[in-house]
Amino acid sequence: MRVLVPVGLCVGLIASAHSGANRAVHKQNKFPSETGYRLGAIRASKVSASASYGRPPLSFEANRGQTNDQVKFLARGRDYALFLSATEAVLSFKEPAAACGAGHATGQPAGDAESSAPVEMKLVGASPAPKVSGVERLPGIVNYFVGDDPKDWRTRVPTYARVRYDDVYPGIDLVYYGNRDHQLEYDFVVGPGADPKAIRLSLEGGGALKLDAHGDLVFEGTGREVRFHKPRLYQERGGKKQDVSGRYVLRGKHQVAFRVASYDASRPLMIDPTLSYSTYLGSANFDQGDGIAADAAGNAYVAGFTSGSAFKTTTGAYSTTYRGNTDAFVTKYSPSGSVVYSTYLGGSGTDQAVAIAVDATGDAYVTGQTLSSNFPTTAGAARTTYSGKGDAFVAKLSATGSSLVYSTYLGGSGPDQARGIALDALNNAYVTGQTFSTDFPTLSALQTANSGNQDAFVAELNSSGSLVYSTYLGGSGFDQANGIAVDSLGRAYVTGYTNSSNFPVANAPQAACKSCPNVNDAFVTEIGPDGSALVYSTYLGGSGDDHGLGIAVDALGNAYATGFTFSPDFPTTSGAYQRSLLGSVSAFVAKVSANGSSLGYSTYLGTSGSSYGQSIAVMAGIAYIAGVTNASSFPMVSPIQSTKAGNPDAFVAELNAAGSALYFSTFLGGSGFDEANAIAVDGLANAYITGHTTSTNFRLQSASQGSYGGGDSDAFVTKILFPTTVTVSPASLNFSNQAVGIASAPQSVTVTNVGAAPLGISSLTVSGTNSGDFAVVGCGSAVAPNGSCTVSVTFTPTATGTRSATLTITDNAAGSPQTVSLSGTGTTSAVTLSPSSLAFGNQQVTTTSPAQNVTLTNSGTAPLTISSISLTGANTGDFNQTNNCPLSPSTLAVNGTCTLTVTFTPTTTGARSASVSVTDNAAGSPQTVSLSGTGTTSAVTLSPSSLAFGNQQVTTTSPAQNATLTNSGTAPLTISSISLTGANTGDFNQTN
Repeated sequence: MRVLVPVGLCVGLIASAHSGANRAVHKQNKFPSETGYRLGAIRASKVSASASYGRPPLSFEANRGQTNDQVKFLARGRDYALFLSATEAVLSFKEPAAACGAGHATGQPAGDAESSAPVEMKLVGASPAPKVSGVERLPGIVNYFVGDDPKDWRTRVPTYARVRYDDVYPGIDLVYYGNRDHQLEYDFVVGPGADPKAIRLSLEGGGALKLDAHGDLVFEGTGREVRFHKPRLYQERGGKKQDVSGRYVLRGKHQVAFRVASYDASRPLMIDPTLSYSTYLGSANFDQGDGIAADAAGNAYVAGFTSGSAFKTTTGAYSTTYRGNTDAFVTKYSPSGSVVYSTYLGGSGTDQAVAIAVDATGDAYVTGQTLSSNFPTTAGAARTTYSGKGDAFVAKLSATGSSLVYSTYLGGSGPDQARGIALDALNNAYVTGQTFSTDFPTLSALQTANSGNQDAFVAELNSSGSLVYSTYLGGSGFDQANGIAVDSLGRAYVTGYTNSSNFPVANAPQAACKSCPNVNDAFVTEIGPDGSALVYSTYLGGSGDDHGLGIAVDALGNAYATGFTFSPDFPTTSGAYQRSLLGSVSAFVAKVSANGSSLGYSTYLGTSGSSYGQSIAVMAGIAYIAGVTNASSFPMVSPIQSTKAGNPDAFVAELNAAGSALYFSTFLGGSGFDEANAIAVDGLANAYITGHTTSTNFRLQSASQGSYGGGDSDAFVTKILFPTTVTVSPASLNFSNQAVGIASAPQSVTVTNVGAAPLGISSLTVSGTNSGDFAVVGCGSAVAPNGSCTVSVTFTPTATGTRSATLTITDNAAGSPQTVSLSGTGTTSAVTLSPSSLAFGNQQVTTTSPAQNVTLTNSGTAPLTISSISLTGANTGDFNQTNNCPLSPSTLAVNGTCTLTVTFTPTTTGARSASVSVTDNAAGSPQTVSLSGTGTTSAVTLSPSSLAFGNQQVTTTSPAQNATLTNSGTAPLTISSISLTGANTGDFNQTN
C-alpha cells in the first residue's frame, strides 16, 4: 500500500465559482427559550508562525549556482527563503535576528542580504544521498543578473511544482510542494511494508520542541512559534470509522518521532478535515453573514448586513461610509483568509444582503432587500426608482470591489424581498424570493399574476442587468422561495415553502400538500431555460410544518434541497441515513431526480432538540450542509469540534452520494449563539461557511479578526479543508513478454480515495519513450470518499525488446500527480520450414506418391499462433497435406516443432505444382513450401498390327510370324496378361 504522510505546513485548496444556497434576511429566533497517516498519514495539518510565514511560493528553483552548492532546490516567500539540501530543509526569515552566516551549510542565494532566524528540519538517520529531483516542470524561469560579469549570471533557471526525495528511509519518500493557497507542504510517502517509525525529525533554530496539552507539537524558536497540530487517524471498517491512535513522541530536546497504535495494514487510514481559517467579521454593532461564494483562485466572498459605522471597510472599496439603519456589506477574503476588500452597499434606509455569487473574473453578484429610496443604482438598470414598501435589489460589484457594474431595484408596489442568487455560464443572474406586489415585473412568464397574498418569484437578469424573464410562482396562499441554483443549460431550481393547496405542480413525486393551508410544505421546482414553463414542481413535506431553505444542483441535473421539518411523516427513502424524526424539529436533506419524478434519497438530519438545515452545496453528488442545532447529541463524524459549546451551535455536515452515511459532521461555535447561514464548496470540495455569532470564544484559526467585535452579533467566516488523499496500487505494472502488434490482456490500477472529499480526476496520460505501446481506459472523473475506481491498461508493443512508459494520474489530491511505471517486452514469433520445397518427380496419373514431410519450427521469441495451414496454387487438387500443428487459439511454444505431411496424386500428365501456405502471427506470414511433381502415363505399340497366314492344310501348323510390342508411353508399362480372343481361338497359338 502506498500512502501519504503529510507532516507539514498549512493545507490549502483550489476553488471554483460555486455559491451555496442562501438564507433569509429577517431571521426567526428558532430557539426563543435559549439566551494518511491513512496508513499511514501522520498529519501536522496546520503549522502557524508569525505573519511573515504565511504564503510560501508555489515553485522550487533548481540550484544552478545561484546559492551554495549543497542546496538542491530553493523557494522564496515574501519574507523568507527555503533551502532544500540532501538531508535537511532550512527556513530563513527576513527579520532582525541572528544572522545565519555565510558559512551555513545551505548558504544564502547570491545577492541576498537578509538577516534571518533560520529553522532547520533534518531527517535523522535518513539516507545521506537520496535521489532528489524536480517534479512537474513549470513554465516560469528565474534569471540572476548579479554584478557586471556575465560569468556570474545565472539564467533560465528551471522551476518545478514539487521536489521529490526517493528512499529517504527504506520504502519512504519525501515530497515538498506548494499548495494552491501558496503555502508549503511536505508529505512522507510510505510504501508497502515500510515502517513509519523510521521517520524522525530534528528541528533546530535557537529553540526547543514541546508537546502542549492538546498533543500539538510546538517549536519555539527565536521570537517565533511553529505549531504542528496533533494528527487524528482512523480507518473505515464495515462502513464505520474507527479511530487509530497516533501521536508525536519527543526524542530529546530537538527531535520528534511518530507513534502509531496497531492497525489493519491492509486498509487505508484517513485524514480528518481541518480548519484553514476561521475569523470574526464584525464590529461594535450587529453584524451578520448571510451569503458566501468562492472563486477559482480560492477567494471567498461574503455578503451580509451591519447596523453601524464601525464595520471595517478597505481603502478603495466602493463605499466606505455607513449610510443608514442597516447597510449591506460585501467582503472578499484571500485563500489564506486575509481581507482583500470590504465595502458597504446601501442607502439611508435598511439594506440587507442575503445571497452572493461570483463569476470567473471575480465580479460579485449580490441580492437582498432594501428600504432605501436612495439605494445605489446604475444608469440603464432594469429599475432605478424605489417602490416605497421594500424592494429586492440585484447588484454586480467589480472584481476589485471598487465599483458597481450594474445595480437595480427589482419589485412592484408592494413589499418584495430577494433571498437567493445563482449564475449560469454566461454570467446571467437568477434571483428568487417573495413578493406581495400585484404589479411585480413579469416577462416571458410561466405565471403572470400574483395568485395569493404572497407569491414566490423567479427572475433572470443578463450580464448587463436587464431582465431576461421574470415570473410569479405560487398558489392562493402564502408562497416563499428561499434558495435558487442553476444548471449548465440555464434551468433554474428553486426551493422554499408554501401553504397553497394549489401551488403549481408538474411531474411531481408528491403532487399534493399534506397539511395546507394550516401549515407549510416545502417545495422544489425546476423552471425551463426561457422561464415560461415548468420542468417539474413538487411538494415536499409531511403533516407538520416543512420549509426548504437551500438548494444546489449537480452536473446531471439532480437537485439537492435542505431545510427543516416538524413532520414525523416527512418523506424519506429506503436506505437513507435517518428515517425517523428524533427531535421536535429536524434538518432534512432531499435529492430530487433530474426529471423530478422521484426522490433519489431523502433523510432527516438531527437528533433530540431542534436542528435546521440552512444552506447546501454539492460536488460530485456529495452534499455539504450548514445549519444550526441545539442538540448536544447531533451526530458527529471526524469533527473539528466534537462538543456543543453554546446554545445553539452552528453545524457543518458532509453526506455521501447515496444519502446513507455522513462522511463528516462538526459543531462550530463558542459559548454563545452561533448560526451558520450559508455554505459554498470549491473545486477541491473544501467548504466555506458564514453566519453570525454572539460567542466571544468562537473557534478561530489564522483569523484576520482575532477577537469579537463587541456588538450584539458578529458575522463569522470559516474555511474547512476536506483533504483529498489518494492511494494508487500497484505502483508499477509489468506485462512481461507480449507479441508485437498483439494487445495483451488488460491489467488494472486501483485508485482509492482515502480522503474526506471527492477525488476529482482531471486526466490520465501515458508518457515516456514507448507511450504509444500502452493504452488506458479511465474510471470516470470523480471518486467518492472511501471509494475506488479501476484504470485498465493494455500493452500492444510496436517493436521487440524492452518497452516502458509512465501512467500519470492528475487529480485534486495532495501530491498530485500520481504515477505508475509501465513496462513490458515486445516479442515476435518466427517460422522456419524445412525443407522449403518438396519435389515428387514423376508420378503416374491417378496414383499417389510416397509421403514427404516438412518440419515447422517456432524459431522466434514469442509463442506462435497458427491460424491456418492450406494448399494454394494452380494444381492444389493434385496434392494433399496433413499436420499435427496446433491451431489458434492454441499456440506453438518457442522452439517448438510440428510436422506437415504431403503426398502427390497427379490428375493428369505433365508438370504439376502448388504450395503449402502457413498463416500465423509471425513476421512474413504466410510462409510457404513449394510443391512440384510430374504426372505420367504408359502407351503400347504393336507392329505389325495384323498377321495373315494364307492357306494352311487343316490340322497342320504354319510357319511362325512375329509381332513386336513396344512401350511408347512416359511411364513403365505393366503387362498383366497376353491372351487370344475371338471366334476361332483354338486355331491359333501364341508365345512371348
